[in-house]
Amino acid sequence: MRGPAEADPARVRSQASRFLRARWPVLVRLGAWSVLEAGQTFLVGYALARALDAGFLAGNARAGLLWLGAAGLAVCAGAYGTGRVYGVVAALVEPARDRLVTTVVARGVREADPGALSGLTQQVELARDTLAGVVMVSRSFLFTAAGALIGLFSLAPLLLAVVLPPLLAGVALFAVTLGPLARRQEAFLAADEALAQALGAVCPGLRDVTAAGAEERVAATLAERTDAELRAARALSRWSVARVAALTVGGELPAVLLLLTAPWLLGHGVTPGALVGALAYVTQSLLPALHHLVHGLGTSGSRLTVVLRRLTVHRPEGRGAVFLSGSAAGGDQPHATRPRPTPALPPSSGAHSTALSLSSVTFAYGQAGEPVLDDLDLTLPTGAHLAVVGPSGIGKSTLTALIAGLLTPQHGTIRSSPPVLIPQEAYVHTGTLAENLTLHRSDRVPEPELLAAADAVGLTPLLRRLGGPETPVEPAELSAGERQLIALVRAYLSPAPLALLDEATCHLDPAAEARAERAFAARPGGTLVVVAHRISSARRADRILVMDGARTACGTHAELLSTSALYRDLAGRWTGPAPLPRRPDPPLTPTPPHVKSEWRRPGSAPRSYG
Repeated sequence: MRGPAEADPARVRSQASRFLRARWPVLVRLGAWSVLEAGQTFLVGYALARALDAGFLAGNARAGLLWLGAAGLAVCAGAYGTGRVYGVVAALVEPARDRLVTTVVARGVREADPGALSGLTQQVELARDTLAGVVMVSRSFLFTAAGALIGLFSLAPLLLAVVLPPLLAGVALFAVTLGPLARRQEAFLAADEALAQALGAVCPGLRDVTAAGAEERVAATLAERTDAELRAARALSRWSVARVAALTVGGELPAVLLLLTAPWLLGHGVTPGALVGALAYVTQSLLPALHHLVHGLGTSGSRLTVVLRRLTVHRPEGRGAVFLSGSAAGGDQPHATRPRPTPALPPSSGAHSTALSLSSVTFAYGQAGEPVLDDLDLTLPTGAHLAVVGPSGIGKSTLTALIAGLLTPQHGTIRSSPPVLIPQEAYVHTGTLAENLTLHRSDRVPEPELLAAADAVGLTPLLRRLGGPETPVEPAELSAGERQLIALVRAYLSPAPLALLDEATCHLDPAAEARAERAFAARPGGTLVVVAHRISSARRADRILVMDGARTACGTHAELLSTSALYRDLAGRWTGPAPLPRRPDPPLTPTPPHVKSEWRRPGSAPRSYG
């Protein structure tokens, strides 16, 4: 029984065969236009031979010129056919691209594959361009070789006997190298991607690496990845020798044999013109076509096989790759953490119920991935305000996604009040401002409540500038900070009591961020979890959860300064003003006096939206 590594190429070949059978009319058109190129190849060598034998060597210059003119016309016809071929190739390649896009998107949606976006934006386009190149060089070699071999046989069968054996030997040698070359190409691409992934994880987290004293460890890991890529590149380059040998045997040796056997050929009925025509076939047609085949199909074809295999055959080991674990992690990839059980936060004044409870929660990206969260316990009472901090990629966004129900833990349970998640990239749709702000409400929102929410979060200046809640908004014309304010007010108006701010204020200045967070913390019956990116944001919270691998800790700002080395480093490197005292709960019904009359006529009744 074949293993997965052996089955993958067979699956790719089977899919390619079905795809080509379904598009036989396109292949027929491709062959029809390529016949012009074969005819050009045939006439160029044959006309040259006849121009010499029946024209110039026979003393008939007129006949020689006519044959050369015929060769020129053949070149023009071949150029026209080649131009038409490009359009037919597009008709073959674009449906293949569409099918790959469908496959990648379906896999990304079905399996929550984080590599789907890379597959869609990079590898699919690479597959399309490479497939077009492979089709062009393969087609060109087949029809050029056919035209040249027919021409050789037409001039003299002995010429074909001299040229054909080394040509077939060179093609066979090249064919033998395709399999090993594809495997070396895949190994090189894997090593290159591993190095790129490692660098992508380290570069954004250099601060965290330095803070954790992990410079030597990270350098050693990067050196190992670099050496692996170097070994893969050397193994790949060694096969270039075989390609050069195939090109020499199949493309250059026939010309040498024609020259060496010229006296014998001339003595056995081959004319001088036929010999010159044969040399033209070899040097001007067969050698360039074989050169393009060897270098084009040898490199692009191997790369195409690898890319198609990766796009059409899912490899779970490529997901959830962990470069570092613990406090030295950096970058955007989730990293393995093994938090200690986190103590429950003390209830806020007047709060007696639990807003959030995580019990032994474990989560990893993919079956083979290391846990991002491992046996995490967390209890949050209603009315609490928790800030989550930690190195880039440690799993802060994963935690909020689990609480929001966007991800499902492999083990453990999560119980929470209905949550509303505000991500870093705020969503604003085309429509009125009121339609954006009331998106999470099933009932109609009275205008006083909407305006009070806007005033509490800090949207009023934008509301006034745009002209009121009924003003249409164009998302592209809003800044990132303005879109975040709209998303924050939308979440503030939602009935969900548990607000999850995943760096939802990163585009706001510290004062605007403080105002928005105070508003959410003061919502009656509300609970707030903030992924903090400023020390001032963390200090505003009742408790701070420091995600630091095995040293995950929870406490107040003062407690963590004395117990968490990572938090001391983050606090020392973050900048921002100290938090201001929390102001009283904002009123939810009165309309702010400085905004209530700017877009409603005096005396008109307040409206409702939704």
